[in-house]
Amino acid sequence: MDIAINLIGGLGLFLFGMSYMGDGLQKAAGSKMKDILAALTKNRLMGVLVGTLVTGVIQSSSATTVMVVGFVNAGLMNLNQAVGIIMGANIGTTVTAFLVSLNITKIATFMVGVGVLIYLVAKKKKVKSIAEVIIGFGILFVGMNLMGNAMEPLETNPQFTGWMTKFDNPYLGILVGFVMTAILQSSSATTGLLIAVAATGVITFEQAYPIVFGQNIGTCVTALLSSIGANKTAKRAAVIHLLFNVCGTLLFIFFLRKPVQWMVYEIVPSYVPQQIAAGHIFFNIINVIILFPFANFLVKASEFIVRKDGKEEEHVTKYIDERILVTPSIALTQAAKEVLHLGKLAYEQIDTSVRAFLENNEELAYKVFEIERKVNELSKAALEYLIKLDKVSLTNYEKDKLVVLMNAINDIERVGDHADNIGELVLYKIENKANFSEQAVDELKVMFKDTMDAYQVSLDALKSIEVEDCNKVIEIDDKIDDMFKSLRKNHIERLNNYVCEPSAGVIFLDIIGNLERMGDHSSNIAESILEVINKQ
Repeated sequence: MDIAINLIGGLGLFLFGMSYMGDGLQKAAGSKMKDILAALTKNRLMGVLVGTLVTGVIQSSSATTVMVVGFVNAGLMNLNQAVGIIMGANIGTTVTAFLVSLNITKIATFMVGVGVLIYLVAKKKKVKSIAEVIIGFGILFVGMNLMGNAMEPLETNPQFTGWMTKFDNPYLGILVGFVMTAILQSSSATTGLLIAVAATGVITFEQAYPIVFGQNIGTCVTALLSSIGANKTAKRAAVIHLLFNVCGTLLFIFFLRKPVQWMVYEIVPSYVPQQIAAGHIFFNIINVIILFPFANFLVKASEFIVRKDGKEEEHVTKYIDERILVTPSIALTQAAKEVLHLGKLAYEQIDTSVRAFLENNEELAYKVFEIERKVNELSKAALEYLIKLDKVSLTNYEKDKLVVLMNAINDIERVGDHADNIGELVLYKIENKANFSEQAVDELKVMFKDTMDAYQVSLDALKSIEVEDCNKVIEIDDKIDDMFKSLRKNHIERLNNYVCEPSAGVIFLDIIGNLERMGDHSSNIAESILEVINKQ
C-alpha cells in the first residue's frame, strides 16, 4: 500500500513539475512562440526544427501534436507543414527522458527553494517565469526521487522480479508501453516510471527498449482523441502522427533494434536509466532521418485512411480552435482574425439590408435574417473562446488587446442587430407599400454610405491598431450624428408638407436611428483601440 501511495504521489509531482516547467518556459518565450511559427514556411525541414524546439519548450510531444491538430483545423497550416512538426515533436520529447535520467536528485529540493525565493522577490514577469522553470525542474526530480524510493522494496520482491522477466518478449513490452501511455496520456510520464523501475536494477535495457517503442505509439492516442470533432484535414494530421510512430516501431523491431542497442552499450556501458534515455533519443532521431524523405507518402496514406465524403460539416468559426490555447500568443492572433471574420460577416449583413431597401427586395431582407443568425452564433463562439483565453497567461499588452476584441465582438453583434432591424423595416415597407420621396431616398443613400464607411474603417483599425484609422472612424461618426439630426428635421418637414407618406415617415426615422447607432458602435471600437494605444 505504501509503495502505491508513494508511487502515485511521485508520479503526480513529476507530472506537475513537468507541466509547471513547460508553462514557465512558454511564458518566458512569450510572443517568440508566434514568431517561431511564423518562421515556418513550406520548408519541411524547418518544420522538424520548429517541432523539436516547441516540444522542448512545452515538454510534451502529445501537447505539440494536439496543437498541430488545432493549427490544421483552424487553417493555420497545411498537412505538408504539419508532418515536419510532428516528426520534430518526437525528437523534442527526448529532452524529458534525458533530463530524468540524470542523477541530480540531491540538488532538486535546493532548486525548488531557490526558484521559490526568486519568484517571491522578483518584480518582473519574465524573471518570475524563469523562477517557475526552476521550481518545475526541481519538483520534477523530487517526483522522480519519490518514484525511485517507492520502487526500491520491489527489488527484492520475487513476484515483481519474476513478472519483469516476462519483458524478454519485445511484443509484450510494446503492448505495456502503449497501454500505460494511453492511460497516462503522457509518454514522458511512462518514461519517468520506466527509468524509476530501471534504477532499481530489476530490468535491463534490452527488456526496457520495446516499452519505449510502445510509448511512442501510445502517445498518439491523445492526438487521435483531440481530432474528434475536427475537420478531415486535422484528423489526417493525427493519423500521420500514428503512422509515423508505427512505421518507426516496425523498423526498429525488425531491423534496427540490435544495432542501436549495441551503439547504446558502447556509449553508456552500465547505467540502465541513461541507456533508456540514449535509446529513446536514437529511436526518434533515426526514425526522423529514415522517414523524412517519405513524408509525402505519410500525407498520401493519411488522405487514403481519412477520405473526403463530401459531407464535411461547416463550422461557424474559421480561425479559432481550443487546441491552440496552449500557445496563448498564437491563440490571440487567431482570435483577432476570427473577430475580423465576424466583422466582415456583419458588413455583408449591412450591405444586404441596404440593397434590400433600395431594391425593395423581400428575398434580400430574409437573407439579412439568415446572416444575423450566423453573426449571433459566431459572436457567441468567439466570445467564449476569448473568455477561455483570458484564463491563461498573457502579457499586459495581450490582455489589453483581448479586452479590445471582447468589446469589438459586442459592438459588431449590435451592428448586426441594427442591420436586422433595417431588414424588418424593409418587409414592413413592402407589406404596406410605403413610398419614399426622391429626396428622402437620396438622403438615405448618403447616410447608408457614411455608416458603412465608418464601420469598414473601424474594422481596418481593429486590424492595423493605428491612431489614424481610429480618428477617421470618430470623424465619420461625428458626421453621421450631425446627419441624423439634419435628416430627421428635413423628413419631419416633408411629412408636414405631405411630400412623404406617414407610413414611410415612420420607416425613414427608424432607419436613420439604426444607422446612427451603427456609427456609435463603430466609434466604440475605435475608442477602445485608442485606449490601448495610449497605454503603451
